Amino acid sequence: MVDIATRVYNHKWKIDPIIRSLIDTDFYKLLMCQSVFRNKPDTIVRFSLINRTKSIRLADLIDEGELREQLDHIRTLRLSRGESTFLRGNTFYGKRQMFRPDFMEWLERLQMPPYHLEKRDGQYELTFEGKWPEVMLWEIPALAVLMEMRSRAVLARLGRFELQVLYARAMTKLWEKIERLRRIERLKIADFGTRRRHSFLWQDWCVQAMIEGLGDSFTGTSNCLIAMRREVEAIGTNAHELPMVYSALAETDADLARAPYQVLADWHEEHDGNLRIILPDTYGTEGFLKRAPDWLSTWTGIRIDSGDPVQGAETAIRWWQDRGEDPKKKLVIFSDGLDVEKIEELHRRFFGRVKVSFGWGTMFTNDFRGLVADDALAPFSLVCKAVSANGRPTVKLSDNPLKAMGPADEIARYKRVFGVGEQTPYQVVV
Repeated sequence: MVDIATRVYNHKWKIDPIIRSLIDTDFYKLLMCQSVFRNKPDTIVRFSLINRTKSIRLADLIDEGELREQLDHIRTLRLSRGESTFLRGNTFYGKRQMFRPDFMEWLERLQMPPYHLEKRDGQYELTFEGKWPEVMLWEIPALAVLMEMRSRAVLARLGRFELQVLYARAMTKLWEKIERLRRIERLKIADFGTRRRHSFLWQDWCVQAMIEGLGDSFTGTSNCLIAMRREVEAIGTNAHELPMVYSALAETDADLARAPYQVLADWHEEHDGNLRIILPDTYGTEGFLKRAPDWLSTWTGIRIDSGDPVQGAETAIRWWQDRGEDPKKKLVIFSDGLDVEKIEELHRRFFGRVKVSFGWGTMFTNDFRGLVADDALAPFSLVCKAVSANGRPTVKLSDNPLKAMGPADEIARYKRVFGVGEQTPYQVVV
């Protein structure tokens, strides 16, 4: 077992870099990357870091030179032989050879593309622009670097014994959550916490705690490197990035209306009918399901990732019933802003009505609230999103207007095309 406090106290980044591997990323990014590599390899996409929590001035906390060193280090990484063997030969979701040989050959040669970094009003503007399959792989490591560098900046103020006590308290806090989760009947829960983790070492510790504490109730981790090292399932399907870029490329309003369904048609073809989880909220869940083709109702399940999770799941249940499908045979994955109380509440309401699963993110891998002065380690909302495709702006409406992004005129157009009316704000914590 790693002594995290001592490691933090003694660490030098050259022997303890934040990103240790190209597969220190979420599994869904690699799955999506393979689909993009096949379907839209030459699309030019721009990603941008967006700090929704303006009160945390990252450029005042994090040294620019050290940040550049971490980002430059990522550009030196290549897929190792062992990592390639893991991706090529492992069975994921019951499927052998999930990744095609042509994609793996490309990934084995990949060097992460250049980045652009500058300071502006106490924040970092960090952008990546280039061919979609390449630049999309910056999202998770970029977020992990900024989150951990913020943690390191705060921890640098603490002495050795303070660090020991801090991590002892954090471990106790997590273990108490695990003890509560143990009491939930037939719980299924996975780690979704890579992008906003406190640190790599802490995420790895948290996963090991879940393995021991929850046994078979812990279904795996989204982090490929940790999944490989700890011999658990790599978990993930697809994300908002796909419909956002497909929609930005649409030439007409009619093309725009079809784009979210074309994403899933391509996904179905890519994975031979496997990984059939719908993420419906990019442009509003109700409208998406109302206009969805019948073949989508036969898919395995739905992931609820914004807005009121109860309302989202109830909407999905009604949709399945209206389409002649049995909701008890369908999977609902909750993944937005979860902590133990919300997991308990949602499980009580929906267990037995649908198959229930949880993707536990920030409050699993970065709940240091109340453990240092001024709550300086409290998690915050940092994202890295595709903001343009072939020079056209992307738009995300979400089921929560506080998560909407894109130019105002394009947001208005998308609302018109997708029939999105008044939305209820749902407080964004992380």
